[in-house]
Amino acid sequence: MKILIKSPCSASFIIQHGIKNWPIWECEPSNFQWSYNEKEICFLIEGEAKIKTKGGESYFIKSGDLVEFPQGFSCEWQITKSIKKHFRLGD
Repeated sequence: MKILIKSPCSASFIIQHGIKNWPIWECEPSNFQWSYNEKEICFLIEGEAKIKTKGGESYFIKSGDLVEFPQGFSCEWQITKSIKKHFRLGD
């Protein structure tokens, strides 16, 4: 199971999908485990993080990235610069 990263996400895509109207989630630098009970798409407004899977894969996400986490995905977030992101859950 992999995450998809669109980097950078174009302004036209953001407008077309109404991303600026999605809720916002914020978090200070920290490490935590997370499992996705449903698909999540998020757009990073600010920050940086490393996402590590239990299988040993790692992804680096940063401001300007659009990231899709599939349902059932489990990982460890390592937030190195405070995150602020728009997000949408489900299909």
